[in-house]
Amino acid sequence: MRTRILSLLAAAAFAAVGSDRASAAMIDTMQVASITPDILTDNTREVPGAPIVVRVDLSEQRMYVYRDERLVHTFPVSSGRGKYGTPTGRWNAYWLSPKHRSRKYNNAPMPWAVFFHEGYAIHGTTDLRNLGRPASHGCIRLHPDNARTFFKMVEASGKESTLVSIVR
Repeated sequence: MRTRILSLLAAAAFAAVGSDRASAAMIDTMQVASITPDILTDNTREVPGAPIVVRVDLSEQRMYVYRDERLVHTFPVSSGRGKYGTPTGRWNAYWLSPKHRSRKYNNAPMPWAVFFHEGYAIHGTTDLRNLGRPASHGCIRLHPDNARTFFKMVEASGKESTLVSIVR
């Protein structure tokens, strides 16, 4: 294959410079560009969507979801109770798990989990009666329908476009 390509290049060079003796000597000094492809870059990364900012107010036990700086959802939550406090701070979402279960707490269901700091996540709960007051082991719990809505928003916009802010 390589010999065939070099023959084709030589034929093209003769056609370009002529076939007399001086032109043939010129071909010997010509440099041919490499025919091996350069390293291909991955241009398939998706462009992040509209930025999402989540503000969880622990004193109100509410989560405010903003898209493009516009409030689009307000949800009641349950945060960490007693010695299982919820950390305050700001983080980007880093992992999505639609059917997650806790290894640490007896395989407890954590549907539509959006992880934001170490093992902490915003996720759905079956303990609906405690929404609006601290009741978790540190995670932010939502009604499963609200957790799914939030999960799908993060999935569409991208983890790198999602900022979680937890305040007291």
